[in-house]
Amino acid sequence: MTEILDSTHTEVSGGVRPVRNHDAVAHAGMLNRLRAAVLGANDGIISIAGLVMGVAGATTDSFALAASGIAGLVAGALSMAAGEYVSVSAQRDSERALLAKKAEQVRTRPQDELNELARMLRDKGMSEATAREAARELTQHDALAAHAEIELRLDPGELTSPTQAAVSSLFSFALGALIPLLAMVLTPPGARVAVTVVAVVAALFLTGLLSARAGRAPAPRAIVRNIGGGLLAMGITFAIGTVVGAQIG
Repeated sequence: MTEILDSTHTEVSGGVRPVRNHDAVAHAGMLNRLRAAVLGANDGIISIAGLVMGVAGATTDSFALAASGIAGLVAGALSMAAGEYVSVSAQRDSERALLAKKAEQVRTRPQDELNELARMLRDKGMSEATAREAARELTQHDALAAHAEIELRLDPGELTSPTQAAVSSLFSFALGALIPLLAMVLTPPGARVAVTVVAVVAALFLTGLLSARAGRAPAPRAIVRNIGGGLLAMGITFAIGTVVGAQIG
């Protein structure tokens, strides 16, 4: 029998069985976690940079800057975590529903599902006879896993984790937010704005580079877009803060 063209299966003596490529899965999972962490940190950097720059435009009071920055960090991190938990929970519920439906179809219509699996294997480049034999042997080994991986692109044993996503978002946002917050509150009043801008630009350069690497996208474009968005957010909020501060003062 010719080799199956799906990277999650392989031919062995005595038949074809599903095999998880642990290195590939671990690498893909690492990239996904890195991408989520970088995006969370990026949100923290830009959100809190805009917040403290807006406050800095209105006042030079250190306590006001620190209080607003800390409040924004905590609120933003908790909001990110809650939003991620709800979103990933909905995704996990959808994955479970798809698996339950597929399990019912495999149980009640085994021949139809076998034919469907063979057809999909033919679409991957197998001959009719090879696809039929591969589908039969895969179904004998673990019918639900075979259908889930080939038809649904899901691994029943590795569904998304809402808790893990929420915790990752919370900490990545908080770590990113600390950069503009510390730059603003630990710098003397006369240099606060300039130091914060430099710190934020450097941080956005790094997150832009990392997100491009994780997504295999062109780095210069991602970096320019990242820094441009951050500078725009800081500029607008600083201008608004300055106007509000002048009106109140």
